[in-house]
Amino acid sequence: MSIKIDLKIFLFLFLFLLTSQLEIYLLLMVLAILHELGHLIAGILLKFEPEEIKLTPVGLQISFKVNYQDYSEQAKALTIKKAIIALAGPLTNLGMSTATILFAVIAPGFANTYWFSLLLYSNLLIALFNLLPIYPLDGGRFLKEILKLGIGKKKANKITYLVSKTMLVIITAISSIVILYLQNIAILIIIAYLWYLEILEIRKYNRRKNIEKLIQSVEKKEHSVV
Repeated sequence: MSIKIDLKIFLFLFLFLLTSQLEIYLLLMVLAILHELGHLIAGILLKFEPEEIKLTPVGLQISFKVNYQDYSEQAKALTIKKAIIALAGPLTNLGMSTATILFAVIAPGFANTYWFSLLLYSNLLIALFNLLPIYPLDGGRFLKEILKLGIGKKKANKITYLVSKTMLVIITAISSIVILYLQNIAILIIIAYLWYLEILEIRKYNRRKNIEKLIQSVEKKEHSVV
């Protein structure tokens, strides 16, 4: 298992330091790391072996090794497991939000503190944000795996790509209005990073399409020769 650090994290630290939001960013990073540990624990419980852990500007990014032996026979079970792993992160944050509320019930004074509101709403924000059907967020990954069960991998990839791109445009439009009113550069940075991830996924998607077209072209030529 390899461990990597995305150097863009230092750019994010600098930008949030300039805007006096470093404390909030560091808290969100901690909660995002706990979020990813939820994915990690779910993956290990489902017998996946961690392949790479990468520290990115929005937390940890964990990838698992997949054993493709007898893949055709295990495809459905594998898809369900990957969908469960995708949901594990947001469920971790929702669990921490619930724990925050329960602690406030036990210690009523805590409910009136700054940390109660910060922990509660930060975890809810991370959970809801990651559930957006934008690939490679957890919501996008979950959508793709569920679609694969019903319509197959090729169509699932295409629909996930279209939904992801459409949702990101909508979120960008809404965020632009919010930024004008709140003047919060943090939202702008997060949206810009989402577009960066989306562009990477678009390139991967286009490469897959080109490879599929090439394979189909070769198969047609071989069929015509026969």
